[in-house]
Amino acid sequence: MQGESNLNQLIANMQPVLKEPVFVFVTLPKGQSWRADVHPKMVFMEEEGTTLIVEREVAEAQRWDYAFPCRMITLNIHSSLEAVGFLARITAVLARLEMGVNPVSAFYHDHLFVPEDRADEAVTALQQLSLQCRLKD
Repeated sequence: MQGESNLNQLIANMQPVLKEPVFVFVTLPKGQSWRADVHPKMVFMEEEGTTLIVEREVAEAQRWDYAFPCRMITLNIHSSLEAVGFLARITAVLARLEMGVNPVSAFYHDHLFVPEDRADEAVTALQQLSLQCRLKD
């Protein structure tokens, strides 16, 4: 099953959806594990330690230090892992708004983690970008 790779089609049809709850980024020392009832949204192992994206309430319950309280925006279009420029175009729009974003690409969709207090603004900007692209076609 191959995803969309045409940049104009991706932008025009991306359908950004804001998800609950608030997520945070946590880093655990290399080799440290987490309890089975902790269900990270993402796990990435780096030389310095393991990064988890978890719900803020989970991090607080575990008494973990965390950073970047954020909301997740899912771009509801099946994007190809080989698509060129999709996230670059999207992150450029958010950069013009001086908004940090942490994108995560999974097999079916791309997900953007944006500051909790600016999530609605990010969705509006992405909807406008999508509309502009549709009107050009």
